[in-house]
Amino acid sequence: MHLYNRHRRLRKNEAIRSMIRENHLTPNDFILPIFVAEGEGIKEEIASMPGIYRHSLDNTIKEVKEIWDLGIKAVNIYCKVSDNLKDNTGKEAWNPNGLMQTTIKAIKDAVPEMIVMPDVALDPFSIYGHDGIIKNGEIVNDETVDALVKMTLSHAEAGADFVAPSDMMDGRIGAMRMALEENGYHNVGIMSYAAKYASSFYGPFRSALDSAPVDSQDIPSDKKTYQMDYHNSEEALREAIADVEEGADILMVKPGMAYLDIVKLVKDNLQVPVSVYQVSGEYAMIKAAVEKGWLDNDKVILESLTAFKRAGADLISTYFAKEAAKLLNK
Repeated sequence: MHLYNRHRRLRKNEAIRSMIRENHLTPNDFILPIFVAEGEGIKEEIASMPGIYRHSLDNTIKEVKEIWDLGIKAVNIYCKVSDNLKDNTGKEAWNPNGLMQTTIKAIKDAVPEMIVMPDVALDPFSIYGHDGIIKNGEIVNDETVDALVKMTLSHAEAGADFVAPSDMMDGRIGAMRMALEENGYHNVGIMSYAAKYASSFYGPFRSALDSAPVDSQDIPSDKKTYQMDYHNSEEALREAIADVEEGADILMVKPGMAYLDIVKLVKDNLQVPVSVYQVSGEYAMIKAAVEKGWLDNDKVILESLTAFKRAGADLISTYFAKEAAKLLNK
């Protein structure tokens, strides 16, 4: 055969492949989600997420110091609070001495340069497991936004670098930005969960925080009235545009692997950093297949994370962050 173009010329060895590689993964790309629990000396593995733990604050600090040394520069914080602190308003979420606020302060004291991005949503603090306040069987929007603003300001006061609202209430980004500006927190950023879908991939996460919606005839048993319908893509772009107009600094797409088209859609249409969340169900599926011997752990981790970069993600929130950083640092 007389071929002018033989594409395999550029694949014949690792040296050439690495020279022309289009996307590169580094620990700088990662955000590590961390689960924090009350108590001391606690390191409790989450059954559906092998290798992922609920840490008490003292062990959280050890974890943060370790990942900083690996090159991971950001953490997304989630707190598991006691049932006796939960109610319909979620008021524990803005307690200045609450677990979240104490954790933010402790991390910033221990590793000042670590970028701390606490979750802003009411579900871990709600007796109903919903991201909003419930009235007459409905998750109400505007009163929930008022609560989220209080939560945001408490995080900013504690020292958060970014707030990460994952609730999907309408208008909350604008309300948060206005409150931050009016209270002098001009440099606190917002990483908006702009396109968060009502997904079946969240199960292990809800077990980790005991935050699944309560099964009741009086209230919705799922989050479909505020999280997005997974059949839609143009809606994601509308949500993302609205959040940028309201003051978001980074846009998050969640989940990740089944939504690479959404990552690309947002990145191609908006000139802002885009983050993606490789969620608990995605992590659990890979780990389960690895335990069965069906997949190669290290190779699949790096391949799955590189797919997010290829789709256009600037940042990747992933439970594999620590493992992946160790692999990359080799």
